[in-house]
Amino acid sequence: MLTKGPAKKVTIFLNEDARHHLTPLHDAILTFLLRKGVAGATSTRAFAGFGAHQVLHTPRIELQAEHLPIRIEFIESPEKVDEVLPTLYEMVADGLIEVQNTTVVKHARKSSHPEPKLPHTRKEGTAKILRIYIGEADKWRGEPLYDAIVKKLRVLDIAGATVYRGILGYGAKGHEHKKSLLQVSRDLPVMISVIDTAEKITAAAQAVEDMLEDGLIVVSDAGVVRLVRSKSQAEASSATPTTS
Repeated sequence: MLTKGPAKKVTIFLNEDARHHLTPLHDAILTFLLRKGVAGATSTRAFAGFGAHQVLHTPRIELQAEHLPIRIEFIESPEKVDEVLPTLYEMVADGLIEVQNTTVVKHARKSSHPEPKLPHTRKEGTAKILRIYIGEADKWRGEPLYDAIVKKLRVLDIAGATVYRGILGYGAKGHEHKKSLLQVSRDLPVMISVIDTAEKITAAAQAVEDMLEDGLIVVSDAGVVRLVRSKSQAEASSATPTTS
């Protein structure tokens, strides 16, 4: 199995019409690599190209469309490449085989039989909701105000924030803001919603108030029911520190 570390990349160049016995060569090569347990291989069909025969193959020329270049590439351990290379050498009678040294930085794949998750944990309590109503065109030091507010909330270690973009609305000035097919409003209503503890919401409201020139801040009580996915047994064991 392919693992992190030194490896070899093999690239095979051939024509689409190349055959191996009665089978297209590129299909025969992929079947062989699959049978030999190669981690994975990719076959791609080029749009145009030419090779040692100095003939340009392109789909615009009907007679040469069937001769378009095929590129097969796979990465494997040096031992596996040494195992399959002699057979590939014999199969490719007209083409090019290139082998390069490379390094696998990460090789990850999802398990075909994932470990079942443990039941969710239900947490219930009280919190505060902070809602900030502004206009999409509002600015703060040259950047959109809603973007600046979200960044500020992250600095304050707020648990999370969601920005909602309205499609229609009006505010204290009585101006209607809407989006239509004929006219795109550049000042649609925006609402930022935050839920956290009372202490954090108080600090966030004060920080946001200093950033607003025209807007509305609303703070209200909330009951919170939070469902937290429990860690699987493997995740829990890996997160548990070991002692010697």
